[in-house]
Amino acid sequence: MGNESSWSGSQCLSTLNNFFRKYLFRVLSCGAIPTHIAFIMDGNRRFAKKQNMVEGEGHRAGYKSLISMLNYCYELGVKYITVYAFSIENFKRKPEEVQYLMDLMLEKIDELLREGSIVNQYGMRLYFIGNLKLLSEEVRTAAEKAMKATAHNSRTVLLICVAYTSYDEIVHAVQESCEEKMNNIQAENTSKAGRNSTEQNGSCEKMNGVHPHEIQDCHKREVHGTVILGKNEICCNGFSKLEASEKKNGVIKRAVPGFNGEKWNEVQQSMQSQLSKGTIESGEDGETIQEIKPLLSKGTIESGEDGETIQEIKPLINLVDIEKHMYMAVAPDPDIVIRSSGETRLSNFLLWQTGYSPLYSPAALWPEIGLWHLVGVVLHYQRNYSYLQKKRKQS
Repeated sequence: MGNESSWSGSQCLSTLNNFFRKYLFRVLSCGAIPTHIAFIMDGNRRFAKKQNMVEGEGHRAGYKSLISMLNYCYELGVKYITVYAFSIENFKRKPEEVQYLMDLMLEKIDELLREGSIVNQYGMRLYFIGNLKLLSEEVRTAAEKAMKATAHNSRTVLLICVAYTSYDEIVHAVQESCEEKMNNIQAENTSKAGRNSTEQNGSCEKMNGVHPHEIQDCHKREVHGTVILGKNEICCNGFSKLEASEKKNGVIKRAVPGFNGEKWNEVQQSMQSQLSKGTIESGEDGETIQEIKPLLSKGTIESGEDGETIQEIKPLINLVDIEKHMYMAVAPDPDIVIRSSGETRLSNFLLWQTGYSPLYSPAALWPEIGLWHLVGVVLHYQRNYSYLQKKRKQS
């Protein structure tokens, strides 16, 4: 009888709490609600020490807090939640602790995929963000399985940063951008070489037992480090008149019969002098090919003959290329970052993405985080919302 009364009282209290929480969230929703909240889950080990727990149990307590926070965020209408679960730096911890964390991660990934879990209940998509190659094969396979299993979910998104640091993410993005550009350039040059070979077939015959070769991208000249050749110039291993162009110290050196080192030095000194004045001359009849400074400011190079624009000067790698290859490219930048335990450092977490994200640092350790801390987060965000929006528009 007493047990039934106790259960009934607990159920009544739970119903009352749910009603109060929904009412509270409805009031908060009158203001701006963050689309993306990022959590640095700090203080699990300190919590275990504080509660005299066995080492590692603090992380289990932290996982329970994470599930509660995911529930609250979903009810509040937050679309993206990112958590800093395991840094690359954490691999430097004691091997037993690292192994415990990896085993715990395997256990919780499996738990998240079970029927009736928070992932299936809320239609949550999972992303594991970071250098997954650093994980053991077992953990990496489990992470990939979870991402594949939830790929069709779209109501909310959970991004779990493991084997992650911002430095590694930025280096990865730059490397991927360079490889993509190089592949594009090689494909374009191969295509051009094929077209030029077809168009110019027979224009260079075998001379002195040497086969002629074509210059790829033969519509360019070289001016101040930019390659420029005439439209019909074909290099036949030095046997044509002014066909071959070679860069030396950023200045044009043309393959002309009888061209010697002494003559090269004279031309080099002359052209460097003209470079300092902002012009380059052809070296043949004094015709000015280009005024460098004004054209650089416009971002174009002209041929100097008929005013035809040959090339736009553009950076090979730009901001969009790098951002496209970021691990976090699957989500918008965080609206606010929360780090528990009162710490105010980002610790190499989302450095690229948080330029306009306020940092909120409650004193509570991560396993102690609860509903009222999330309310504080939202109020802090709403208080700074207008200022942050203004700064984002100015950027």
